Amino acid sequence: MGRVPLMWWKDELVYQVYVRSFQDSDGDGVGDLRGVTSRLEHIAGLGAAAVWLSPIYRSPNADFGYDVSDFVAVDPSLGKLEDFDELISAAHGLGLRVLLDFVPCHSSIEHPWFRERPDFYVWSDAPANNWRASFGGSAWERDSVTERYYLHSFYPEQADLNWRHPDVRAAMSEALRFWLARGVDGFRLDALDRLLKDPELRDDPPATAPPPLPIDADDARLLHIHSRNAPDIGTALQTIRDAVGDAFLTGEVYLPVLDLAPYLDSLDMVFAFEVMHSNADVQRLRMSIAASLGTGKQGWVLSNHDFRRFASRIGEQDLRAATVLTLSLPGTAFLFQGDELGLPDGPAPDPPLDRNGRDAFRSPMPWDRSTHGGFTTGTPWLPTFDPPTCNVADQEQDPSSELALVRRLISLRRGLGDQAQLLPSEPDTIVLARGSHVVAVNLGDAPRSAPVVEQIVLEARPGDGEERGVVPAHGAWIGTNIR
Repeated sequence: MGRVPLMWWKDELVYQVYVRSFQDSDGDGVGDLRGVTSRLEHIAGLGAAAVWLSPIYRSPNADFGYDVSDFVAVDPSLGKLEDFDELISAAHGLGLRVLLDFVPCHSSIEHPWFRERPDFYVWSDAPANNWRASFGGSAWERDSVTERYYLHSFYPEQADLNWRHPDVRAAMSEALRFWLARGVDGFRLDALDRLLKDPELRDDPPATAPPPLPIDADDARLLHIHSRNAPDIGTALQTIRDAVGDAFLTGEVYLPVLDLAPYLDSLDMVFAFEVMHSNADVQRLRMSIAASLGTGKQGWVLSNHDFRRFASRIGEQDLRAATVLTLSLPGTAFLFQGDELGLPDGPAPDPPLDRNGRDAFRSPMPWDRSTHGGFTTGTPWLPTFDPPTCNVADQEQDPSSELALVRRLISLRRGLGDQAQLLPSEPDTIVLARGSHVVAVNLGDAPRSAPVVEQIVLEARPGDGEERGVVPAHGAWIGTNIR
């Protein structure tokens, strides 16, 4: 396989693997790189074009890999660098690109830089302002060694890097190039709206309206015009683009569509969080899809490791129809492990492992009906589904399963063409024209009228397209050629 062909991601699907919960290969209860390699055929069999791996770097795991203590090493709990090389080789052999989750905003306070290069971070003799951390509390933490305060946008164990420092930009660029040299095809960039802040560290003013996206209630009291999304964010993003050349870059930019323009100059794509958080609210969905389509660079997300699973947010009755809608939108889609099964939120441990309450979204992948769903022969690091009634093996044998529907959608989406237009439609419905195809979705409790098409090529459920010009309650279909 060559490096990265131009726009290979167009109309494709990227499969997100949360490595610790995908497949354990050695019985220690934690998923690992060898486990991922052993399951790559499942990902390729879906029709995915790429696999995105959650952070694999050395980490104390205060935030399970998003607190990095070495950006160019594999965490021992996940394997060795040689295991990663084998994964790259196997993935490329199956036609899958590999994307790494890169964490540029911050490092672990256990990274050697924190003591050896304190100038890499943002310090103050006292809390410099009223900024809040995303997970609650002040964004300033007292360091017991220096008795000064450092900035952290997330957990106190994650100190923010100062991207205005040229040595930080150089060090992070070197780390990106290290992974590219090992065959990585691109990166998902974590928390990009936190990369640059106000250099004067001014207070955020009080909020004057509810936040456009869900955030911590404490954080929602402020209007974040200084603590994130600095006007010159493009300079930091260009540093990353210069480091990776034409490699694929998608960004976690937790901002409304109207604020995304500076990020789209350097990135190939950003996630459509407004669409994701619209859930089954048809009015919000229609508005957010329309706004996102206008950028031409939105990645459609069912769910991910930070939020409730798609099936639990949408609800069982709308799951299949909403899956049809999301996977028929133009551009690239991102599927979190288990969403192809309609997997709901899992059991949460007591006490929780994640202080921000995200354990239930990260349950180990259920492969079959065996103990712990075939994830591990040991004691799993998070509780598994018991019994694992929703699993890969059972759905493989069921042509009416969610897995079968997802596979058909992934195959179909490549042929829907470049054009996309939201058509006028009845309440509770979304109707999308995709070239010669029509996608009709009804998230309401009553049948609704829809365009009459020549042929139905896909139904969310058998019979959804039986009555011409109608989309049933909580149903969806894709047809060709409006008559």
